[in-house]
Amino acid sequence: MRVIFMSTPEFGVPTLRGVREQYDIVGVVCQPDKPAGRGRHLTAPPVKRVALELGLPVLQFASLRQPESLDVLRALRPDLILVAAFGQYIPNEILTLPPRGILNIHPSLLPRWRGASPIAAAILAGDTETGVTIHLVTAQLDAGDILAQERTPIGAEETTGTLTARLAEWGAGIYLDTVARWLRGELTPRPQDPAQATWCERITKAQGELDWTRSADELARQVRAFQPWPGAFTHWRSQPLDVLESAPRREWRGAAKPGTVLRVDTDIAVATGAGALVLRRVQLAGKRALAIDEFARGAREFIGSVLGKVETR
Repeated sequence: MRVIFMSTPEFGVPTLRGVREQYDIVGVVCQPDKPAGRGRHLTAPPVKRVALELGLPVLQFASLRQPESLDVLRALRPDLILVAAFGQYIPNEILTLPPRGILNIHPSLLPRWRGASPIAAAILAGDTETGVTIHLVTAQLDAGDILAQERTPIGAEETTGTLTARLAEWGAGIYLDTVARWLRGELTPRPQDPAQATWCERITKAQGELDWTRSADELARQVRAFQPWPGAFTHWRSQPLDVLESAPRREWRGAAKPGTVLRVDTDIAVATGAGALVLRRVQLAGKRALAIDEFARGAREFIGSVLGKVETR
């Protein structure tokens, strides 16, 4: 069984390792290297690094729409293509290339949260559960027939980072089992209900800014959803202040202006539109991350100040 594996981020690594143990991987296709870090040096994506460690051939295309991309993939004569967070549109010429089809693992309960950021979207929306869906790839993004789907609760403290890692490891086993059953002819594809579909766009850095007029529950979910990227942030004394960990205090009923930093019992919290957001760990621009008590000891005017782009003293 000649398999092409398409993936780019860390999410695809557990599946890559599993596929390599069971099938003949004739090519690992991932996004091109990109600048990263303060020096903006070209950095290989996680799947490429692992593929090279495993001695697998790596292919990187700026776009699969280019004729030369199709020529290279056609020459590999794949029986099956497996996708795990690849990050590029797959054109029709490639969709029809492998006789056993193209399968994808998507980290949501399709048709809920089709699109680029399903894990963050589920946390932001307050979903109590998520899962992985194994589906056939079609021209319409994340809309192909479902082969398998498994559910899992979303933990109250889980971030996009921790939940992504958990779904990647857990989902890899589900994916490999589904592929084997598909190849044995044991699965009947189940169409998605388009009326139930929801969509999530790619997240931008600007979306990380905290609006203190929103509820503490919403803001706590935003902090979790945007960790590790793009990060949730506010401003203190006109400097960006990242909020790395937080928790809602729904019962707080004070009259302070939203954005005001308060001492609430033993907690340091921020007044919001409904309740208060307890700060646990923060990071001022250019400084190291600190537990909130340590940060407040070094910034004595922090408690009582108002967070936001324009501070009111």
